[in-house]
Amino acid sequence: MTEKKPQNLEIDNLDKEILSILMADATIPYTEIAKKLVISGGTVHVRMKKMQDMGIIEGSQLNVNAQKIGYDICAFLGIYLQKGSKYNEAVERLKEVKEIVELHYCTGAYSMFAKIVCKDTNHLRRVLNDDIQAAPGIQRTETFISLEESIKRQIQIA
Repeated sequence: MTEKKPQNLEIDNLDKEILSILMADATIPYTEIAKKLVISGGTVHVRMKKMQDMGIIEGSQLNVNAQKIGYDICAFLGIYLQKGSKYNEAVERLKEVKEIVELHYCTGAYSMFAKIVCKDTNHLRRVLNDDIQAAPGIQRTETFISLEESIKRQIQIA
């Protein structure tokens, strides 16, 4: 896959306004954005294409409430690697664990930090024992169960 080279690395206030509207509601049609901003639908389309080409917009997602479909446990894992050279191998294995929804290489006490969602504590235990802790290069993990998600949002565009 070839990476697209942006021609213009700057975004202006109009681009930011378009992004802000879509970040609040990604289902809003370009024509509605155009009406709100008093511009043409074509302008919105051109601006969106430009921001996609620049890599600012990387697709779109459907946000599903995991609890409403039976995934009642959200946990964060601090993952210790046996050695840093095992990072790539561990990541490749962890990509196969569908319950991992985020994985970060980080500084501090842990080598990696992961967010996982599971149906219940038995499911969490199985994922930890059979999938995550069994991955090559992982020495041990520390688990933090989330009791409530208090804030979830996109970055605010200034």
